[in-house]
Amino acid sequence: MSRVRTLDVLEPVAATSAASGSIAARFRAQAVDLVRAEGLGRAHVVHALVALDRIDGEVLVADGEPFHAPRLLPASGDLTMLAFGAATLGPALPARISALFAERRMSLALALDDIANRMLLEASRRLQDRVMTAVRRAGLTMAGELRPGDPGLALAAQPAVVRLAGGAAAGLGVTASLALTPAKSTTVVYGVGRDLPAATWSRCDDCRSRPTCRVPREAAP
Repeated sequence: MSRVRTLDVLEPVAATSAASGSIAARFRAQAVDLVRAEGLGRAHVVHALVALDRIDGEVLVADGEPFHAPRLLPASGDLTMLAFGAATLGPALPARISALFAERRMSLALALDDIANRMLLEASRRLQDRVMTAVRRAGLTMAGELRPGDPGLALAAQPAVVRLAGGAAAGLGVTASLALTPAKSTTVVYGVGRDLPAATWSRCDDCRSRPTCRVPREAAP
């Protein structure tokens, strides 16, 4: 298991959120200044590569935890491990957003929430880079990405993913309704093995929000 890493995720977001003449852009700039001034621009990430105990049909068992994730089964190659990752912006930033809403500073609260979401996306990308580096160092390949609640991986998998990623060390928890705490957090599972072909699907494929979501749009070359 990797130790928890702390990343600066504000500045890459700030560089792509430059102010323009619009009111929304001005509030985004204020939100960036707030995050910078209050030291809220860091994310904590952690990951682990976990060997599969066995594969029972469409169920992948890792460290005793069963995951019904047939999408991760490759057409060729040898799936031998799962990589689990977790990232969080910590509790202070969601609390600051809530405080702004309570103060009825709605525009700044919404702008700060947007900046926080962009920061979490940046943390997720950097986490993926770290997992890929670890996989390559092990002489393996990585293909397929799922998150609890995606089509292909039930939300009920969330506690097991947090545990196997080592999320508790980064301050992550799971509520009774399977939501992550702190609120601005995310988890992920990747398939790992030998000679895995590139995935021909995306976790975004079946999402109803895909036409308006920035994730696939910003991921495009």
